Amino acid sequence: MLETLGSLTASPWIYAAVAVSVLLDVFLPVLPSGVLVISAAAAAAAATGTPAHVPDIRLLLVVAATASVLGDMAAYRLARRGGARLDRAVARSRRLTRAQERLGTALARGGGALVVLARFAPAGRSVVSLGAGRTRRKVSEFLPWSVLAGMSWASYSVSLGWFGTQWLGTAWLGTAVSTFALFAAGSLAAYLVRRPSTDPAPA
Repeated sequence: MLETLGSLTASPWIYAAVAVSVLLDVFLPVLPSGVLVISAAAAAAAATGTPAHVPDIRLLLVVAATASVLGDMAAYRLARRGGARLDRAVARSRRLTRAQERLGTALARGGGALVVLARFAPAGRSVVSLGAGRTRRKVSEFLPWSVLAGMSWASYSVSLGWFGTQWLGTAWLGTAVSTFALFAAGSLAAYLVRRPSTDPAPA
């Protein structure tokens, strides 16, 4: 598997693989899109100064951020048009219901930082994007925060792979340490998203 991943990161197909993985993991959160982005960035850092065909770090960043936003909007549109069946499915999940309530309050007050935070949490992106669509939030309320979330997540993931490999000297070690850092950030984000809001209830 590692050999296959190494071959992929050294190929121009890595951009397509990253785009598809990041785009679809809003529907299938088990896809290791973050690990793939980190691996590609690590390969680029390890091959700096060589003539090998490796990912361009700036293009990788653009592809990952763009695919993130497109995936968010696809889930948003799907949930917005989902109808009664999706409403019933969401209503059976306390997690989705609570997340949607918090999301609606945050967006209504102009503080969509929850969208950015949830981008780092496991399955948080799915919950937030589907919740925004189901609650009929305006595109103008959701899209800017989705863009900021995608850029933040992509920048963090690419930076981990790039600088981790630069500092540690080898791509495999840089990828391993960076992946651990990505999951640590995800765990912290998940804790903060689940934490009850301390805002006073409206009168």
